Amino acid sequence: MKKYLVFFFSIFFSLNAQSSINKEIVSHLEKINSLEFKFIQKIDNNNIEKGECIILYPKKIRCKYYDIYNKILVSNGKSLIINSDKIKNYYRYPLDKTLLNFILDKKFLISKMNEVESDKNYPLHHVFKFEHENNLIKVFFDKGSLDLIGWETKDIYQNLIQTFLSDVNINITVEEKIFYLQKYIN
Repeated sequence: MKKYLVFFFSIFFSLNAQSSINKEIVSHLEKINSLEFKFIQKIDNNNIEKGECIILYPKKIRCKYYDIYNKILVSNGKSLIINSDKIKNYYRYPLDKTLLNFILDKKFLISKMNEVESDKNYPLHHVFKFEHENNLIKVFFDKGSLDLIGWETKDIYQNLIQTFLSDVNINITVEEKIFYLQKYIN
């Protein structure tokens, strides 16, 4: 009987601690309005891209890639464009047809994080893994600061995309005009 009580209490306290961590991360995320960071993006472990981004919630992002083609990715909250010196035209997508639509939607992330527990298979990060519209999405948070530090998704071609953030600054002042799409169209 004693073994069962010890087992019950250890499970109970473990679940309680996990639930507390989830609440802390959600509370921290709710207070964030903007992010600035550097990133490394791996696509199917073959292609590595680097750059810097600014996110303004909800659903706005501007990323400059460190490459010879001056690649840029911008969302105004409705559309997403990708442009570079390498392509003759820019690519434009409805944001709601991309997985970035979910990553850039704080309310969506919080609702999903309230439904699942952090995956314990990751010793260095708090990782929330959930499926939405047949897409697996993983979101990574730093165990110390509780800041968003990355995500993992699959693109429309089923390539695994891992994005890792560094030098994260939260609640920076951001001018809305950096998200005007016309500014980035050839």
